[in-house]
Amino acid sequence: MTLSVSRTESLPRLFAASRLYYGWVIVVLASVAMVGTLPGRTQGLGLITEPLLRDLKMDRVAFAQLNLWATLLGALCCYAGGRFMDRRGARSVLPLVCVVLGAATVLLTVANSAAVVFVAILLSRAFGQSALSVVSISMVGQWFRRRLTAAMASYTVLLSIGFMIAFPLIGWVVQNHGWKMAWAGFGCWLILGLAPLAWLLTRQSPESCGVPTDGVAAVDREADLAGATFGEALRSPAFWVFGLSTAAYNLVASGVGLFNESILNERGFAAGTFYQALAVTALTSLVGNFLAGWLADRWSQGRLMAIAMLLLGLATAGLPMLTTLPQVYAWAAAMGVAGGFVMVIFFGVWARFFGRKELGRIQGAAQALTVLSSAVGPLLLAKCVTGGGSYAPAFQILAVVMGLLGVVAAFVHEPPGRLSR
Repeated sequence: MTLSVSRTESLPRLFAASRLYYGWVIVVLASVAMVGTLPGRTQGLGLITEPLLRDLKMDRVAFAQLNLWATLLGALCCYAGGRFMDRRGARSVLPLVCVVLGAATVLLTVANSAAVVFVAILLSRAFGQSALSVVSISMVGQWFRRRLTAAMASYTVLLSIGFMIAFPLIGWVVQNHGWKMAWAGFGCWLILGLAPLAWLLTRQSPESCGVPTDGVAAVDREADLAGATFGEALRSPAFWVFGLSTAAYNLVASGVGLFNESILNERGFAAGTFYQALAVTALTSLVGNFLAGWLADRWSQGRLMAIAMLLLGLATAGLPMLTTLPQVYAWAAAMGVAGGFVMVIFFGVWARFFGRKELGRIQGAAQALTVLSSAVGPLLLAKCVTGGGSYAPAFQILAVVMGLLGVVAAFVHEPPGRLSR
């Protein structure tokens, strides 16, 4: 081993000498990186949608269409990011992605035309919602196998706490200092804070550092590293059940997140109601994270996804009927618990079912489904309210779709022979 390599991998070896597993450092860093995707997420963009539309005098449907194409094109970076991750490793990819996403976030604050807005949102989708999400999820999957469930549960809890802090904080800055100040500050943090930290701490895998792998025996490690190919994963029904179920959740969450003020105004609630509901969703998503993490080694992943989809279907069907603030909180709680389940399942199921051989590409394809759904969701709701005057029909149809996905998910079982703990 060369001197440069030994220096590069000194941190994991130092942890190993202290009987501490460096994978837990990766879990923390990956969760921080996922919080960094906020500007590229529909829920994050939803924090500034209304003031942005007012400043640029943009039509709601036109903005939804712009967002759709930016998201669709940005989805291409899911697979590209996963492939680059498989070939070059997270240490090469993560800092670069953070810098580009930070620059795109700052660019939006100086946009003076729809064209510049499109470029900024396209880059934030491509390098935030797509590439950075894939890298973040894959980092944990590359470091854990026996304790994958515990690692992913910890990861989801940490990122939930991070979003729970970030969303109200950004919302407060938007309301008190303007959306441009909020977005510029977050972009600078990505470039000057997260990118250097990522370069300093990120490592690709325990094998690349010459440290033991999460308690996996050598013979099991060989099988685990072999895993499934990208093509084999796409031919598996499990890939599509989990991918489409997560996409369905993301479709609803993105649509509600982007047009939250308008949706709740239709039900007679004030503009600030969504910020309160968002705090409830963030808190209850932690409950969902803990519960799903505890159940993941006791129940099948399909059964857990079935519960999440049925709960999400009930919450979606009830959204057009909200009339009181307690009902809004109950809806937000149901969305939070369901989302907590979906997060734990989505982040852990790919390594659990398909191994680590081409994990980046497999997760990239799965992430692309969620990105596409986040593009369709807002446009679907915008078209529905523009054409029919209400969001209710869209939510009623989506509730039925989620119920059907829940039924199908209940029959999905883990492939035999895979390491599950």
